[in-house]
Amino acid sequence: MPVDAVVRPANTRLEPLLPALRQVDRAAGPKFLEQIRVHRELGVGSAVVTGAGDLAAEFVVHLILGSAPDTVTTDSVRRAAEAAMFQCVQWQLATLASPVPAAGNLSSEAAADALVQVVQAHMRRSPHPATLLLVTASAAEAESLNARIEEDRA
Repeated sequence: MPVDAVVRPANTRLEPLLPALRQVDRAAGPKFLEQIRVHRELGVGSAVVTGAGDLAAEFVVHLILGSAPDTVTTDSVRRAAEAAMFQCVQWQLATLASPVPAAGNLSSEAAADALVQVVQAHMRRSPHPATLLLVTASAAEAESLNARIEEDRA
């Protein structure tokens, strides 16, 4: 499914918080790497939009979650997700693809809960984004996440 933007958990210098995202950065190419070069640290809990370089999506929404993986908290995920939803409205991004933004000591369950709660509340009152595709590391993680989302709907 085509997406308008890919969500990328990042630190305050726009460096990837998850090792797997280094592969995405390489795939995005040199133009993307140039766009994510910052001259000062960004605020934890913020979100910024850049071009996506050579990725299939047009944009990347960066969630600024902490200065390092072990500083990521459910609060920083929640605040960055809220900031990302604001950016989606401003940029009129309809479809996002996002990994579960777990890093350091924050479990994937806690990170997913924080992200999903913010996105569900936002989607009840705004048309952007209309669709969020959560990308999971395994079938078991996808099953667990789907179960939690269904519980929230009930």
